[in-house]
Amino acid sequence: MCGIAAIFSYHQNSPPVEQDELLSIRDAMISRGPDGEGVWISEDKRVGLAHRRLSIIDLMSSGAQPMTAYNGRLHIVFNGEIYNYRDLRSDLEKKGYYFHSQSDTEVLLHLYADKGDEMLHDLRGMYAFAIWDESKRGLFLARDPFGIKPLYYADNGYTFRAASQVKALLKSRTIDSSPDAAGHVGFFIWGSVPEPYTLFNGIRALPAGTYLWVGENGQGRIKKHCNISEELVNITKNPGQLNRDQVPDMIHSILSDSIAHHMIADVPVGVFLSSGLDSTTLTALAVESGIKDLHTVTLGFKEFHGTENDEAPLAEKVAEYYGTVHRTVWVTKKDFQMEFPRLIKAMDQPSIDGVNTYFVSRAAAETGLKVAMSGLGGDELFGSYPGFREIPKMVKLFDLLGPDWVGIGKGFRRITSPVLKYFTSPKYAGLLEYGGSWGGAYLLRRGMFMPWELPEILDADMVRTGWNELQPLLHLEETVREIDSEHLKVSALEMSWYMRNQLLRDADWAGM
Repeated sequence: MCGIAAIFSYHQNSPPVEQDELLSIRDAMISRGPDGEGVWISEDKRVGLAHRRLSIIDLMSSGAQPMTAYNGRLHIVFNGEIYNYRDLRSDLEKKGYYFHSQSDTEVLLHLYADKGDEMLHDLRGMYAFAIWDESKRGLFLARDPFGIKPLYYADNGYTFRAASQVKALLKSRTIDSSPDAAGHVGFFIWGSVPEPYTLFNGIRALPAGTYLWVGENGQGRIKKHCNISEELVNITKNPGQLNRDQVPDMIHSILSDSIAHHMIADVPVGVFLSSGLDSTTLTALAVESGIKDLHTVTLGFKEFHGTENDEAPLAEKVAEYYGTVHRTVWVTKKDFQMEFPRLIKAMDQPSIDGVNTYFVSRAAAETGLKVAMSGLGGDELFGSYPGFREIPKMVKLFDLLGPDWVGIGKGFRRITSPVLKYFTSPKYAGLLEYGGSWGGAYLLRRGMFMPWELPEILDADMVRTGWNELQPLLHLEETVREIDSEHLKVSALEMSWYMRNQLLRDADWAGM
């Protein structure tokens, strides 16, 4: 939605905030916020906030950022949208809080003043923000539970910097930009850089569902305010009492409520419509909710035109049925080749995906849309991926062989992997070694390169260092350890890894 930046010179020997540096970081994110810009630097020049604005709610100047309240005690820069901000505002007004704007940004300021870090449990939305608290002399940063909105930071022991993009932080000349082994190895394993790593030693991602306090003594401990795996554990411990016949109505009610909240904006909201169930359902529910002249956009590939892989005809039938204002945009191989330099420039961290979102977002922008919904997340929640069937089968099959087979599997992998790569996927060499655990089976399913392949691509020392830092099998197992349901185990893995580190991040940079 927007681009935010913050610099806090917390150490007594750190240099004061330089406006040129802050503006350089901010304006590297102009594509995130073409509608406005703002900057605030404290009188003592120990802290500065900057903002690039994409106006969605409260289009007037009253919604501009950085926003200040309480006689200069609180200052905020915010990227995202709080879907329940009207309800929160109503509750705050009953407590005596007075508002000067119609924005969700001001709601965050008052909510922080009222509850401090406990405010995060009240928020429904996508967000990344930084609040400077003058009375406590500290910076409070937070990110939404799924990690829809990005936030990166760098801390050299003297000065703390944060921004919505890695590339923006690199505009600072004082950040360690040497290669980070975990980030590089993580990219070749997953096709995206897993949190909290980046490609650079000096830059980290604030993990999804966490918050951070940076005071005059420096950076504090990162704390969780929401953990997706724990939420899924709670579901299994507290199952609903509905019978099967009631489930469709319940799902319809929940999805309708979600659509209604996502449609809250002071600009038109559209839908990225493919021929899939997810976006078709979004379109149907949006029309059902009473949205007039809903705009839908479909991306068609000329090379697939007239084949079974062509999504456009079915999407166009859906659009016609629901009476949307529809546009199909056709993309060719030549279009991709011509757009490739701009696409790579727009990409913040490397990814093997995001191209579709880039082109459909460009088409949406050409129609005048600033906001569009997609079905991202539907597959991970409702179990549409083949992995929801294949991973449990794999775990059950190889788990029957017992733990002794893991050692045998390592030997089998060492012998067969040099040969198998010439005939089929090298992943098959690791079936005995990895297939009996949820983390291993998921790595086989989603991994781009297996660890034994990496020394052929990267420096061997970097691979060893990066793999030991990442500990992917350990962290994958931690994701599902307390979850009993097979479906929810796969759902937790998909939402916490593939969706968070790739799909949501790609949707963010490509959409912006």
